[in-house]
Amino acid sequence: MRRYSAGLLFLGLLTIVVGVNAHAPSGAIFTTVEDGTEVNYNHYASKYHVYLDGGPGPGAPQHAAGLDDGRYVFQVTDPSGRRLLSQDNAACRQFDVVAGVISQYVVVAGCDPANHDTGLDIDHNAVTVQLMPYLDTPNNGGVYKAWAVRVEDFLAGCAALGVPNGLNVVDCGNAAGNKHGFVPAHSKTDNFKVKLNAPIREIDTRFFYDLDGNGWKSWGEEWIDGLQITWVDPLGGSNKKSSYLNTALDINHEAHVEAIEDGVHLIKIEAQPGCTPSTIRVAGYFLPQLGPQTVSINIPAKMKEGTIFVDVACVVQ
Repeated sequence: MRRYSAGLLFLGLLTIVVGVNAHAPSGAIFTTVEDGTEVNYNHYASKYHVYLDGGPGPGAPQHAAGLDDGRYVFQVTDPSGRRLLSQDNAACRQFDVVAGVISQYVVVAGCDPANHDTGLDIDHNAVTVQLMPYLDTPNNGGVYKAWAVRVEDFLAGCAALGVPNGLNVVDCGNAAGNKHGFVPAHSKTDNFKVKLNAPIREIDTRFFYDLDGNGWKSWGEEWIDGLQITWVDPLGGSNKKSSYLNTALDINHEAHVEAIEDGVHLIKIEAQPGCTPSTIRVAGYFLPQLGPQTVSINIPAKMKEGTIFVDVACVVQ
């Protein structure tokens, strides 16, 4: 998504190879409006407009995995995860996944029936779940973080914080590596904004067929849609993003990570059907390592707005 420029003034670049979130569920979560329609830049006019959806994710290829089947808990926090913003007991924040998508919001006795409205998305006829009620974020940029984790992992996370049944309380507590019972390595996360005229910060990954082998997208070389990256946020939560085209939302063959917070973000680039990665450039600068790798991008507080492009040259088979 092409809005602003950002050079290496804003980047601390590091190329590493890591095992990313082996215990996190497959697939992706993402915020939408009630009917599953994607919102430009994950930027909403009201907290009431934000719904949670899940599955393969926007632009995902047909072979992409949905969420692992089972029961999940969700929460809303500030970007750091320190402040739990969700206001009802965790038992009231559950949903089920069947066949890779959200199949139902779990109705529990004692929960306010006025909370967590539901809808149906236009892509998979999956259920969408309203995130309200949650408090305003303390983040000056209006950024929130949505989380989802399997119930069994949530209960284990709460037990580690000394709470025997986390479903019975609003907040299990907070510790390093355990955000209110949500261990980032076990969780799916996605960021969104609720603030008028807020600046845009994002990381967009693009893939292209490198016909001439020079590492640059030359005339006649095509962008590739339907390729995936794994984004790992500064806390260690992860999510899948796919490259696709939606000109109405200014998405131009990109796997876009939006409303990014300060800190180090990882973009994991793997070999996959349709692309064997070769040369990779970040903000126009070639990385020294070729091939599949995990790129580390530091977003400092002084970067108020901008788009960091990660361009991946794919070897032609």
